[in-house]
Order: sequence, then C-alpha cells, then structure tokens
Amino acid sequence: MFAILTTLTLVTVCLVVVTVLPMTRITHWFVRDMDFPRFQIAVVAIVLMVAQSVVLDAHHPLRWLLAGVTLICLAVQLWWILPYTRLWKKEVKTASESEPSQQLTILTSNVLTPNRNAEALIDLVHTHKPDIVVTLESDQWWQDQLAVLETELAYSVKCPLDNLYGMHLYSRLPFDEEEVAFLVEDDVPSIHLRLQLRTGDNVRMHFIHPAPPSPTENTSSSERDSELVIVAKSVAETTEPVVVTGDLNDVAWSATTRLFRKISGLLDPRIGRGMFNTFHADYFFLRWPLDHLFHSDHFTLKSIQRLPSIGSDHFPLLTTLVFTPINGAEQVGLACEADDKALAQAIADDQQVEKHDVPLH
Repeated sequence: MFAILTTLTLVTVCLVVVTVLPMTRITHWFVRDMDFPRFQIAVVAIVLMVAQSVVLDAHHPLRWLLAGVTLICLAVQLWWILPYTRLWKKEVKTASESEPSQQLTILTSNVLTPNRNAEALIDLVHTHKPDIVVTLESDQWWQDQLAVLETELAYSVKCPLDNLYGMHLYSRLPFDEEEVAFLVEDDVPSIHLRLQLRTGDNVRMHFIHPAPPSPTENTSSSERDSELVIVAKSVAETTEPVVVTGDLNDVAWSATTRLFRKISGLLDPRIGRGMFNTFHADYFFLRWPLDHLFHSDHFTLKSIQRLPSIGSDHFPLLTTLVFTPINGAEQVGLACEADDKALAQAIADDQQVEKHDVPLH
C-alpha cells in the first residue's frame, strides 16, 4: 500500500507541475511545450482521480487532498481546451446562404519538405477548388511540382527554401502589394498581400510560419512570440478585412495564441466547433491544432475541415469564409486589457521588432 500511495502522490505532484509551468512567463522550450498536451493531461487527471478513489479508502487522510488537487488541475486544463469543443458558444457565426462571390476558400498546408507526395496535395486542390493555397516548408522541388496549379491559380508568390521554412502561395483571385518579409529571423519568411475578392472588396492577408521553441532551433519562444505579437499589433489598427493563417508552431489554446487574439482583435472560427488537430498526422494520440486561421469580423464561416493526409506530419486545413460585414459586426472575440498590451510590447521589445516591420501596416 505504501508503494501505491507514493506512486499516486508522485503522479499528482507531476500533474501539478505540468499544470502550473505553462502559466508562468518562462519562455524555455520545455515549459512552452507543456501548453501542447492539455487534452492528454486532462485525460491523465481523470484516470488519476479514478485510481485515487479505487485504491484509497474514503477515510484515508490523503485521499481527499490528492483528489482535490487533481480536480483543480483538471479544471485548469479544461478551462483552456473546452472552448475548442462543441460545448462552447461559437465565436464566429455560421454563414447563412450566400452568393459565391462572397466566399473565400483557403487551403493551408504544411507539406513537410522531405515529403514527396505532391500529387496528394494537387488532388485535394482539384477536388476542393480553393481560392488560395498556401504551402509551408515547401522547397524548390515542391515549387516545381506545384507549377501545374498555375493554370488554375494564376497568381502566386514563391519563396522556396530548404531550411523547413519555404513558403508558396497560389491564388485564383488577384492581389497586389505582395511582399515576402523576414519579420524576426533572417531565414524565416512570411507573405503579406492585399487580395481582391470577387465582390471587389480588398482583404489584407498575412501568411506566417514562425520558428518554434525547441532544443535544436530556438531555446525559448521569444522569436515565435515576437512575430505573432507584431502581426497582431499591426492588424489591430486597421478597419480593413483581415485574414491571418499559417502554422504558428503553437496550439490554439496557448497563452501566446490567446494574446495574439486579444491584441489583434481577430476571431477564431474553431471556438465552439472543435480543435481541428492538424499535427501530428502519424500519431492519433498526439495531435494538436498547430495550423490556424484567424479573421476579422467582416467574415462569417461557411465551413472548416481537416483534410486527409498528404504524407506530411501535418494535415491540410480547408476553411471557407463568407464576406458578410453587416452580419459579422456582432461577433466578439477576446477582450484586450492594459496588461495584455504591456506584455505584448515587452515581447516585441525583447527581439527589438515593432508593428511597423509588418508589410501593409
């Protein structure tokens, strides 16, 4: 019994640690990674509570202490992840019947540079006929393979790189003011442009793929966080329609992504609909929402779906927005407080970047 009690106590202590660590402002890669498995940690907490109730007698002095601590940890995890379930109120309205001219369909796909199954992505494009295809981690080989799309998607921006940060964009709709920018790191690009919808309205588009915190790249999350913050601060000042999409190398429920939503004022169509976990494609028990799309209240949502695997470690994400400024005006995202603005400024200052570095500002 002593060994079992010790094990339950140690597991509970570990649960407390992995619950508290992401709530700190420590930017070390290991601490930031603890934001990812909140769903898995919640499952562990539930199993632990069951084990505590089965193993420990109701009169055991530690049972209720351990159960209480575990319940608090579970509640914390659920606070972060429940908005990405159908139990939550939708942040973005479901679009009613709309004219095709009002619709904007975007396919976002991290293709994984060494993946050579380009035909799978091309087939998805032919099937779903998106207005925009943005690929991440695409190199010169991918550019050569995707050239067949240009008969259909005549407008493009190309930035082939072999460092896992290449980026390509193909569009059915015309755009201008396009620019490839390196906002924080010299080898990590982003694409910015002003797209013209079929209605004649212009949409400010930002396609980003900041580098993650990791032991082999950036030991802290400072670079990623800074890129997200300055893009957020930039779009916060515009009244134009805005869409931001890409692989943020961060989960939807993290403190950093929440700060991005607060500062930018953009909406997340996944709230109240589901997690739409896009990574890791090969491990169903280790999947998280790393590929994102955020938009201004000029849009409502027709559909969002995770597409089948193309051989990458990410699933593609397909989103159809509807340009309905009047209907969308009632949509409200996260409120931004003075403390949020101060934190965002401190993050930007850490990398000596600012919102004016973002094109289209």
